[in-house]
Amino acid sequence: MKFLPKLSISLVSVLALSSCSSIVSKTEYPVTISSTPDSSSFIIKDAQGKSVHSGTTPAVVNLKASSGYFKSAKYTLILSHEGYEDKTYTFSASLDGWYWGNIIFGGLIGMLIVDPATGAMYKLPPRIDNSLINVSATENNELTIATIDELPLEDLARLEPVDLR
Repeated sequence: MKFLPKLSISLVSVLALSSCSSIVSKTEYPVTISSTPDSSSFIIKDAQGKSVHSGTTPAVVNLKASSGYFKSAKYTLILSHEGYEDKTYTFSASLDGWYWGNIIFGGLIGMLIVDPATGAMYKLPPRIDNSLINVSATENNELTIATIDELPLEDLARLEPVDLR
């Protein structure tokens, strides 16, 4: 019985000093960079414009999810390939759902100090896919036909329904 109070105090201390996202999530995430066509060159820059990665698609790069205390990371991906227009795509980290687990497990210390300081409160998308536009097709005013599943998300957002009546 003498052991029970010490065990209870230890358990409460561990729970109070831990945080949910820091336990379950990461501070860096592998992000797959792919493009159409393959073998496109890419550069990833952080919010300050500093190059943090470069390579050739497809590739997997590890990126930090946070750029400071309570600041999600923001990145710019620049893709280029000979015979295609360069493409720039921005993406950023989003709030990790495990962060809300601090209400139960990490308490205020986890929510306001540990997870924001470590960056574990954010997550990055696992995959970035982009299609480059062939320069010769745009110079000759040719029509390029693509299926809807080949379109990048930004082009999908611009689609409008057509009434064929």
